Amino acid sequence: MKKLGLNEIRSRFLEFFESKGHLAKGSFPLVPQNDPSLLLINAGMAPLKNYFMGKEVPPNKRMATCQKCIRTGDIENVGKTARHATLFEMLGNFSFGDYFKRESIKWGWEFVTKHLEIPEEKVWVSIYENDDEAFEIWNKEVGFPAQRIVRLGKEDNFWEIGTGPCGPCSELYYDRGEKYGCNSPDCKPGCDCDRYIEFWNHVFTQFDKDEDGNYNPLPNPNIDTGMGLERIACIMQDVDNIFEIDTIKHILNGVLEITNVEYGKNEKTDTSIRIITDHIRAVTFLVADGVLPSNEGRGYVLRRLLRRAARHGKLLGIKEGFLYKLMDKVVEVSGDAYPELIEKKDYIRKVLKIEEERFEETIDQGMEILKGYINKLKENNKKVLSGENAFKLYDTYGFPIDLTKEILEEEGFKVDEKSFEEEMEKQRNRARSARQNDESDGWKEDIFSKIDQSIKSEFVGYYSLEEKSTISAIVKGDEIVNEAHNGEKVTIILDKTPFYAESGGQVGDKGILFNESFDGDVIDTKKGLNDRIHHEVVVKKGSIHVKDEVNAKVEKELRMNSARNHSATHLLHKALKEILGDHVQQAGSLVTPQRLRFDFTHFEAISKEELLKIEMIVNKKVMESLDIDANEMSIDEAKKMGATALFGEKYGDVVRVVAMGDYSCELCGGTHLKNTSQIGLFKIISESGVAAGVRRIEAITGMSVYEYISEKENKILNICNTLKTKEDNVISKAKSLVDEVRELNKELDSIKNKVAMASVDDAVIKKEVKGVNLILAKFEGMDMNSLRNIGDNLKDKYESGVIVLANTANDKVNFIVTATKDVVEKGVHCGNIIREVAKIAGGNGGGRPDMAQAGGKDTTKVKEALMHAKEVLENQISE
Repeated sequence: MKKLGLNEIRSRFLEFFESKGHLAKGSFPLVPQNDPSLLLINAGMAPLKNYFMGKEVPPNKRMATCQKCIRTGDIENVGKTARHATLFEMLGNFSFGDYFKRESIKWGWEFVTKHLEIPEEKVWVSIYENDDEAFEIWNKEVGFPAQRIVRLGKEDNFWEIGTGPCGPCSELYYDRGEKYGCNSPDCKPGCDCDRYIEFWNHVFTQFDKDEDGNYNPLPNPNIDTGMGLERIACIMQDVDNIFEIDTIKHILNGVLEITNVEYGKNEKTDTSIRIITDHIRAVTFLVADGVLPSNEGRGYVLRRLLRRAARHGKLLGIKEGFLYKLMDKVVEVSGDAYPELIEKKDYIRKVLKIEEERFEETIDQGMEILKGYINKLKENNKKVLSGENAFKLYDTYGFPIDLTKEILEEEGFKVDEKSFEEEMEKQRNRARSARQNDESDGWKEDIFSKIDQSIKSEFVGYYSLEEKSTISAIVKGDEIVNEAHNGEKVTIILDKTPFYAESGGQVGDKGILFNESFDGDVIDTKKGLNDRIHHEVVVKKGSIHVKDEVNAKVEKELRMNSARNHSATHLLHKALKEILGDHVQQAGSLVTPQRLRFDFTHFEAISKEELLKIEMIVNKKVMESLDIDANEMSIDEAKKMGATALFGEKYGDVVRVVAMGDYSCELCGGTHLKNTSQIGLFKIISESGVAAGVRRIEAITGMSVYEYISEKENKILNICNTLKTKEDNVISKAKSLVDEVRELNKELDSIKNKVAMASVDDAVIKKEVKGVNLILAKFEGMDMNSLRNIGDNLKDKYESGVIVLANTANDKVNFIVTATKDVVEKGVHCGNIIREVAKIAGGNGGGRPDMAQAGGKDTTKVKEALMHAKEVLENQISE
C-alpha cells in the first residue's frame, strides 16, 4: 500500500470518477446557498440536496466532489479524542437517477484496490441486513468473500431523515489488525473496539418514506457516497489519528513553533495543541467563505471556535494574538485545492487579528464579572459558584472553565461542576435538536418541485422590457392549477420573460401581463429552482389558462431606477476599496428603485472625510460617462480580466461580467445601465455598523438625489424664516444665537448655585463618626453640576470630612459622595460608600476613593439611604 498524501488522495479520487463520466466539481462554499434549513454545510451531499429532491436539474447526472464541511455538535470532544474534527473534507460520488448499486459498488472496489492499492484482505464490508441485492453484487460479481460481508441493522446501515428519500447503505471498513481489537472471536465491523475503521459509505437511495411510514420505491434511485478524506489519509499514511496526517501535522508543527512546547509529553498540553490545530483550520476556511464573527448563527460558530483556540493558546503560555499568524500554515497545505484561501489570505489574517484583540477585552470583562460573583459568595458566606453562573461566564463571555476554577480556588471557592455540565448538555441538546429539525425540514417538498422538470424560463430582460410569452404553469397556494380568474393571486411561470427575478440583492421587477381577455398585475418576481422565474400575479380582469399567450411588460421607470442603483453599487464597491483598502468585500446588498444599501467588510467607522472622498469618486465616474458592458465568458477568462467575485458565491463555468470602462469589473447577473452618466447623481445618506466587522452605506441616485436636495433647500428656507435672516447669513446667525443661549445658561447656572448655596445650611445634617465629619444633605430639582459644586463648597467649608448628597428629580434619585484627602488616607473609599447607599434606594454606582456618584429609583428611601452612610463609614474606618 502506497503512502499517499492527503492532497494526492483528493486528486486521485476526482480524476478516477471523471474517468467514469462524472462531472468533478470543486467544493461548494461552507455557507449554504438557497437552503435555510442548514446553518453550515455539514455533509458532502448537502449542497446537492435539490438535485436529489428533483427540485433542480443537475449539470450532469453523475457528479463527484470533495466538499469542505463543518460540524460542531461534538465540539467539546475535539482535541480530546483522535477522531473528532470540526472541519473535514468529504469525498463523494453521486448519481441522480443514472447508475445504481452495481456501478457504485464495483467502482468503489476498483478505486480502493487499484488506485489506492489497499490490500484486498484488509477490507471488510457491511450491508443492510435485508439487502440481498448488495450481498449478491459484492459476493458474486465483485468476488468479495462472504465471511467478510457483515449484515447490520437499520441503525447502522440505513440512511433516512424523517420523511422523503432514504435507503440502505453499504460501508467499507479497514482492518487495522488484532493489536487494535478486543480479542473476541466474533470481532468484526459493528464491534465497539478500534480494530475496524469505517471509511466509505455508499447510500443507495431507493425509497421515498411517506407520512404513514411506508417505504415506496423511487422511480429513479440515486447514489450518494461519502468518504472522509482525513480518515482515508490516516489509513494510507498508517497513522493512528488525524493530527498525524501530513497536512494537519504541518499545522500542528506550526502550533509547536509558536508555543515553544513539546507534543506527546503531557496529555493536557497535547489537548490544547490539538484544539488549536483543529480550530485554526476551521476558522480559516469559514472566514474565506465570508463568515464573520458575531453572537448569532454561523458567526457565533466562528467566534466560539476562534475564542476556544485563543483560550487554549493562553493555557500554553501565549500572551498575545497568534492565530492570525498560524493561519498561514493552513493556506500552505490547502491553498492549491482551495484557491480562495490564497485570494483572501490578507483579509482572513485581518479578521482573525481583530477578533483576537476583541477576545482580550472580553477576558478582562469576564474577570470583572467573576470578581463580582466572588464578592457575592463572600457576602452570602457561600463556598460554591453555581454551574449556571460558571456557564454564563463560559458561554456569554468566552471565559474558560479551567480559569474560573483556578481563580476560585485561589480565593477558597469552587465551582458546582455537576450543574455546569448539566448546562453544557442542555446547550448540546438544543444544538442537536435544531440540527435534526432543520435537516428534516430541508427534505420537505414544496409545490413547485412537482412541476414538470422540463419547464424552464428563458430570461430576455437584459435586452427587452416587453415580450410575447406562453404560460407554462400556474400555481395557486399549494396547488398546481390550469387556470386563474379575476381577483385571484397566483404564481405564473412563463416560457420566456423580460421580468428580472429578485437575485443578488436586486429586487424583482413589477409590471403587467395581458392579452385580449386578461389583465394581471405582476407585483413581484422571484427566482425559482430549476431555472424558473416565478411571477406573482394578481388577476385584475378576465381569466388566464396554461398555454395561453400573453404580453409580458416590465414597468420601465422602476427597472431604470433599480438599474441606476445597481450600477452605482459597483462604482461604490470599487471606490470603497480605493479609499479604505483591498480588505473591503461586499457582504450583502439591497437594490430597489428607491435606494441602494451596500454592506461591506470593514472594521471601524468611516470618517466624514473618507465618506466625502468615496462619494466624490463615484460622482466623478458618473460624470466621466463610462460605457457599461456586460459579457458572458468562462470563469477563467473573468479571473484573468480581474473581475471581482462575491464572497461565498459558487459560480458556474460560464459567468456574466459587468465592466464600467476600465474602472470597475465584477461578476454580476443583475440589470444595469448602458452608461454611468445615466446614474445622474449619487448621494450617500448614511453609514453605520450592522455587525462585527460589517459596515453599511445607504445611498440614492438620479431623481431621488434631486428630491433629497429640494427637501434640504426647503429646510434651509424654513430655518432662515425662523431666524429672520438670509441664507448666506444663516450659519453666523445660528452660531451667535447658540453663543447667546450658552451665556444665558451660564448665568442661570450661577443663579441656581447661589440659590442652592443659600439653602445649604438649612439642608445639612452634620455627624461625627470616629473622629471624621460626615455631612449629609438632601435637595430637590437640582442638576448634577450644581450638586457637584455644593459638594466641593462643603469640602472647602469643613476642610476635613465625607460629604454625602442626594437630589430627587423626575421620580429619580442622584447621589454624590466626596471626601477630603486626609480621610481618604484613613481608608475611606467614596466608591464603596455610594454603592451601599444607592442600594437602599434601588440603585447602583461607584467611583474613586475621593469622588463617586450613583443613581437610584426609589425616592421614598432617600432619607434612609443617607442615614445608612453613617454605618458604612463606621465599617470603613474600623478597617
